[in-house]
Amino acid sequence: MEQVYKKMELVGSSKENIEKAIENAIDRASKTIRRMRWFEVVETRGFIKDNKVAYYQATIKVGFTVDNPDLP
Repeated sequence: MEQVYKKMELVGSSKENIEKAIENAIDRASKTIRRMRWFEVVETRGFIKDNKVAYYQATIKVGFTVDNPDLP
């Protein structure tokens, strides 16, 4: 079956690491977005406080399938 996808950009953050920042973004988005299928990391960065890493941020693009009105 042919699919149509839409991409949206999200920014997740975490005090732990980049991977957790990605997981936080996907977890939060999953509460309102259905049929997420893939993600790509487009940017990583962090915040420095008192000469230490305070938190990490990951900007991701998430792809999800668009509803097909012809299917039940």
